[in-house]
Amino acid sequence: MAQFVDRGAAALAAFPELGRRLAEFPRLIVQAGDGRGLSAFLLLLLISAALALAVERLVAALFGGLRTRLGIRVAATPGPAALLPIGAILALDLVGVAAVWLVSYGAIGIWFSRGVGQDKLAAAILAGIFAWRLYMLAFRFVLRPGLAGARLAAMDDGEAAALYRRITLIVLLIMALRIVIRLLIATGTPAEAIAAGQILVTSLVLSFVFWMAVRSRLAVGRWLAGLASARNSLAGWLGAHWLTVAAPLFLALGLTQVYGAVVARYTVPNAVLLTLNALIALILFQTLARYLTRPRPAAVPALAEGEPVAEPVADVAAMPAPRGFTDVVIRCIRTAILLAIMVFVAQSWIVDVFALVDEQGWRTLARSSLATAVTLFLAFVAWELVDFLTRATPATAADAAAGGEGGGSGSRLATMLPLLRVVLAITICVLALLIVLSEMGVNIAPLLAGASVFGLALSFGSQALVRDIVSGIFYLSDDAFRIGEYIDCGKAKGSVEGFTLRSIRLRHQNGQVHTIPFGQLGQITNFSRDWATVKFNLRFKRDTDLEKLRKTVKKIGDQMQADPEFANDFIAPLRMQGVADILDNAILVRFKFTVKPIQPSYVQRVAVKTMVTTFPTVGIEFADSMVAVQTMGAGGDQAAAAAASSAQNRSRAELALATEAGQ
Repeated sequence: MAQFVDRGAAALAAFPELGRRLAEFPRLIVQAGDGRGLSAFLLLLLISAALALAVERLVAALFGGLRTRLGIRVAATPGPAALLPIGAILALDLVGVAAVWLVSYGAIGIWFSRGVGQDKLAAAILAGIFAWRLYMLAFRFVLRPGLAGARLAAMDDGEAAALYRRITLIVLLIMALRIVIRLLIATGTPAEAIAAGQILVTSLVLSFVFWMAVRSRLAVGRWLAGLASARNSLAGWLGAHWLTVAAPLFLALGLTQVYGAVVARYTVPNAVLLTLNALIALILFQTLARYLTRPRPAAVPALAEGEPVAEPVADVAAMPAPRGFTDVVIRCIRTAILLAIMVFVAQSWIVDVFALVDEQGWRTLARSSLATAVTLFLAFVAWELVDFLTRATPATAADAAAGGEGGGSGSRLATMLPLLRVVLAITICVLALLIVLSEMGVNIAPLLAGASVFGLALSFGSQALVRDIVSGIFYLSDDAFRIGEYIDCGKAKGSVEGFTLRSIRLRHQNGQVHTIPFGQLGQITNFSRDWATVKFNLRFKRDTDLEKLRKTVKKIGDQMQADPEFANDFIAPLRMQGVADILDNAILVRFKFTVKPIQPSYVQRVAVKTMVTTFPTVGIEFADSMVAVQTMGAGGDQAAAAAASSAQNRSRAELALATEAGQ
């Protein structure tokens, strides 16, 4: 700190010397021209720079129509398939940058190839122009000013164009000021004056950066918020408070640049700059990743060439795309990129800044840690694949909730997935841990032996637990039940809501939840498998026309089978089976239908309701409980006899119904 204060005071005192050195630049340029004057040098340099930029604009104009069509195709193409038109637009941009390189270095070879000071300065400026356009290619790839259909960042066209211009201005300023510093060094400027120049350059750049951040705070906030996969994620919070987070980082970058300039130690500012560039790279990659996993866009109408495309102003976080294989690949690639960036940033800080190890020690450490890092990364990839393959899809969940749609394979898969996820997760974690410990020099043989002994002791001490787990495995392998099915295990009845390694959870129709260990399930009766046949009896008057009844019921059954609500449920339509019994005052007729085991009772209620409303219209009447009784006694005796006969008939009918229900 004392060294920094002393040299900082000397640098501040050298500002007058810096001014004199800058004022001498024209004279020094003329002296280094080997006969070429300042005006001729500046004219050739201006022509070269203008020609390089003009060629880039010309290439953009030539491919303008193709870029517009590719932008429309990008907007209409979902998922990774959009990479092809995105890459095509990037290739057109690379053609423009290649034209800048060709003109810049062609001018160097034609006009500035003598090797004198002027030529070196011109070569540095033209190379800086090429580096400027190449660096801006990354931001153009994401912001796409004037090409809304291919814009990856979540912002409108005006915001994208304004942000791109501001970033362009700042990068150009940085390139120009770095050339000035290199020119000061080349002309033998004292170290204190060079430090003063770097302080001035850092102050100017930092001021422009804060100006850009304040002016673009809303656009950048919307951009960063669009990277969030959920509203409460870190990216969503960062989008709302990014300026609060970025301001200290920008300030730290400026202070470290000043520190490096004053004490002539550039490892700290270089490390901070590398960290900042790594963060920018991660943001750009995440922007591309979120765009590729965006929801499927609506149909895009055909547009005439040159017609503007509608702005993508929808809230990306409000419409999360369903998790698919693309998400898994992108997450794995992002993790690999993050690990690589962490290695480079850690090397910069550990080796260059803090000097904890030297280059040779770092290579040894990296080589010994490579196997560990690769193992952990492969474990992460394996878990991502397992999570993708065993995660219940919405269709599978719907099948499970509906009782499996008559025993479909999706329902069985949804039943097996939770157990499979747990087993594979434990396997991946244990294998990764053992490999990492082995690579770190730990002898894992005692661990394996100890785990075997512990497992044996645990199995003897927890026989009931082992029995429950083994029984559950066999129940699942026998496909005895699935999630959403209604079962009766003797101890309880209910719909299968879920299960663990040792127990099943049943939801009774009244709301109670039964948790039963697999070892206590016993015999299982499944009411939701394959099909369900429903038989029920109805009482009609004895003089009912049975043929008319049969035809009417057949017509009702055909109508229900043609109804879209029940069309996919019926396996056998509603039909009359025949007379089940003959009572004193009625005939008992049996009806039957077969449906998928989703809602048979509901289908029966609808069928009975339809029959009740249809039969009176065709002259078919249900039987009542009244019986005509003729006696020779008094009126009181007649009433008593009628009541007794009615009670007897009801008892016989109830007995018949109970017998039928038991069958």
